Parts: sequence; C-alpha cells; structure tokens
Amino acid sequence: MHHQSIALKPTQFPFPVHLHPPNPIPSRLVFPPISFPLYPNTTITTTTASAPRSVLNCRGFHIPVPNHPPRSLSSSNPTKTVDVATLGNLCVDIVLNVPQLPPPSPDARKAFMEQLSSSPPDKQYWEAGGNCNMAIAAARLGLNCITIGHVGKEIYGNFLLDVLHDEGIGMVGMSEETDPVSSPSAFYETLLCWVLVDPSQKHGFCSRADFSKEPAFSWMSTLTEEVKSGIVRSRILFCNGYDFDEFSPGVIMSAVDYAVEVGTSVFFDPGPRGKSLIRGTAEEQKALRHFLRMSDVLLLTSDEAESLTGIVNPILAGQELLRKGVRTKWVVVKMGSKGSILITASSITSAPAFKVKVVDTVGCGDSFVAAIAFGFIHNIPLVTTLAFANAVGAATAMGCGAGRNVATLKQIVELLEAPDINEDDQFWNELLGEHADSQEVTVLSKVVVNGNNGRMNRVTLQKVVSELLSQLKSSQLEGKLSS
Repeated sequence: MHHQSIALKPTQFPFPVHLHPPNPIPSRLVFPPISFPLYPNTTITTTTASAPRSVLNCRGFHIPVPNHPPRSLSSSNPTKTVDVATLGNLCVDIVLNVPQLPPPSPDARKAFMEQLSSSPPDKQYWEAGGNCNMAIAAARLGLNCITIGHVGKEIYGNFLLDVLHDEGIGMVGMSEETDPVSSPSAFYETLLCWVLVDPSQKHGFCSRADFSKEPAFSWMSTLTEEVKSGIVRSRILFCNGYDFDEFSPGVIMSAVDYAVEVGTSVFFDPGPRGKSLIRGTAEEQKALRHFLRMSDVLLLTSDEAESLTGIVNPILAGQELLRKGVRTKWVVVKMGSKGSILITASSITSAPAFKVKVVDTVGCGDSFVAAIAFGFIHNIPLVTTLAFANAVGAATAMGCGAGRNVATLKQIVELLEAPDINEDDQFWNELLGEHADSQEVTVLSKVVVNGNNGRMNRVTLQKVVSELLSQLKSSQLEGKLSS
C-alpha cells in the first residue's frame, strides 16, 4: 500500500542524529485548520452546524462529515438510549514519516519516543486513535455512541474531545479522587501513540504504555457512578485487548460484570494483545477468560482464534469458544482477503470479501466491528450483517488511515451499489462442506448454484445488497448520503 505525502515545512521536534532526515518530513494526513484550546479550562472551538465540515484523505479528496448524524431509533428498552459505548483505549495517533523505524530494543525505542515527545508536533500530524476509530465508524452508520475512558486536561485531550464532539459522540470520563502529590502528572495525561512510517511504508508504533509494567491508568480502582450510568444506557459495551494497557484487570472485569447485570451486551475483540494475555499475569489470564465466557459477541482474526483455542480450523475454533462461553451468542472470525464467518450454536454463515483497491488497512477492523454492532442492534439476518461488515471494512481500506478517515456512509453505499466479491468456491466448500449435514450453513454468492445438498444455503449478493440498502433507508440513514 502507498500513501501520498504532501511536503510541508520542517517539523520542530528533534530526531536522533543518525535518524534525522535531510529534507522536511512530509505530512501523511492534512486537515483543515482547527482551533484548539491551549489550556484545560478554555472553551473548545468546534464547527457550527450550519457549516459543512470535511477532511482531506491521503489522496487529496475532501470527505464530507456530518456534524450531527441521524441516530438509530430502534429500542425495545426505553432506558437504552445509547447504541454503543466503547470502553477505554482512547488515544491520539501521531502519524509521521521517518527515514527509518526505531531500533527494536526496548531501551532504544523508549529513548526514541522520548525525543519525539520532547516537543509536540504540529496538529496536522494528529489523529484520533484507538477506540475512537470504532466509535466514529459506528456513528457514521447512524448509531448513537459514547466513549467511556480517560483523556487528560491538555491539548491532546482537548483535541480528542473536539473530534468526538464533531462526530456527534458523547464522552464519559473515567476518574476518581487521587492524591496529585503522590502521582506523577504523566499518569493523568492523554495517551499518545506514535505511528511511524518508513519510506517502504512499514509501520512502527511507540506508546508509553509499551514501557510500563503497570497499566497506564493504574490509579483507577472502581467504576464511578457516571461510568455505570453510561453502561446502563447502552445496548452494547465494546471492549478490546488494549484496555489492559490502561486499566487493571479488576476494573475491566467489574465493567463487564456490571454490563451483564444491567442487560448491556458485551462485545470483545482481543486483538493482538490476546496472545500476550494468555501468557500474562494470573490476574490478566483470569480477566481474559472472564471476557471469553461473559461476552455476547466475540470478534477476532483466524490467527487470534487459533491462539486462544489451539485449533487451526476457524470454524472449530469458533465452536470451541461458543462451548466455553456462558453468554456467547456470536463468534465472528475475520479472515482477511478471504472474507469472514459468523458462528452461532446452530449455524455457520460465511461471506467472501469485497474486491476493492486496498490503500490502507488501518481502521478496517474497527469499521468491521461497527457494522457487526449495527446488524446486532437492528436484528438483521446474519448473512446480511456479515456482508455489511465486509463492505464497511473494505470501504475504509480504500482510504488512508483511521480516525476521521474511516469510511463515510456515502462511500459504503457507493461500494454496495456496484458490488463485487472475491469468491473462492474451492476454499469455502472445503471449509464449510463437512459442517453442512450437521448445522445450517449459509454462504454469500454472486449467483445461486443449483444442486446443493444438505443444509448449505446460498444467498445471492444482489438479494443481500437490496436488503442492506432498504435497511439503511428504513433506519433514517439516507440523510447522511447527501452530506
């Protein structure tokens, strides 16, 4: 994948002498000027509702973003006024081109990061990261979203709050009374993730959470009433493995337990951290097992499913997770360019990936999760939900970067209106064939193939796309198409 760069004046922060580039570092993402407060108590400047807002993606095209998107209206429970709440993992990504990635040793990487941090780079290098990606993607699908987490009272925290506000996303802060004298101020600062890209487009990541044995916000020990209220009001609480970088296992488990108590569905994506949590502390292993047992929906890649179960076959791995789960209803396995599968106690659903020109895969998984949440909330047929998730992830892959660059609904609809999927009949027949006689198996196909045996049902892409476009309109999302 390649990113177009735009040359700007040199940045004002130091690099190690041996890594200092001879020319100005080009920006990867350029946004219109935004006013930000320099002090925590000043007023945040935001775009007014009457002024259309847009951002520039890496190819130089303006992507319109609505200030106040339409919201999901379906609710069988009047207390559940929020569709999705994300837990933790709120950070600012600082995306920079560098002549070479930092050395692999922890000490060298830490020194490199400290030099980068010694002088804040220009805001044009900043982007909302972490769970902001999922929240923004879900909000652009018309879901009512809040983020639950901690941001500091500095320019980076104000930047995140401004981005979330512009996307129509609420914020519930996680904080508690602590002794400011005994705790370093860095403990309360917004997390930064340095996303470094070398000339060959290889990525490197640095964050202070990488160099600490304790979670970044280890001073949090309980859920505040504000956090509990946010969970009570939400239909879905989304968590991922990076929550363990911020909060203690005890705090994370208490959030899951409270969600279960108040009838909020738990979505969990272990991500790459799942592999390390398996070998983590006793408390981390206990919390991971708790997530896997108590989550309503598990979302993971085929590699992650294998790591957690020791089973190579993604369907058998998903079924194992279902068997061990107490509340697990869906296990969704992402399989990259092949597509994805959704496994329940009685069915297996598969959907090949959409054929698109991939520019950047950052944010695709978060966009995928947002669409799964949409289907879960609106009770959309499983094959339609899975196809929609593939489409939303693919639409994001056609752009550059995450945060405010995840796909808009207009881009998703354009993809659905001229769809093409990457069918591989041999792959899917081999993977699904042995299960067709024992479970209901549904496959998304370009055309219906006559002569199917057993319980394998083929659903046409045309039928699914028609249902999706109808669902989007019935959910009052068409207002975003003209934005």
